[in-house]
Amino acid sequence: MAVLLFKLRGVPEDEADEVRERLATQGFETYETQEGFWRLGEPAIWLRDPEQFAAARRVIEAYQAERAELLHREREARRARGEADTLGRRLIHQPLRLLLLLAGAGAILALSLLPFLGLG
Repeated sequence: MAVLLFKLRGVPEDEADEVRERLATQGFETYETQEGFWRLGEPAIWLRDPEQFAAARRVIEAYQAERAELLHREREARRARGEADTLGRRLIHQPLRLLLLLAGAGAILALSLLPFLGLG
């Protein structure tokens, strides 16, 4: 019976592709399930042979460690060049979003306080 190897929900497509490629290169026989139209299913990669589970997990964990290190180095390089995505830059590049978030927070605060202030 097949065993769940790697959940794909929330996984970037490039990461999922690289995991598929590594598993295929190592000779693991897998299949995928999709989440479906109503998103009730579990998008995942399943391993057909449960006895290969430990070896397949080691391949995935090694890949994820490499990917984490690569992303960390890229983030540090952007920070060193002054290109890091900071809160200030986000606010400057998306002022409408900031205004909408502030308006929403103000509306929630006003609705929460109206009963206590006797205005409602």
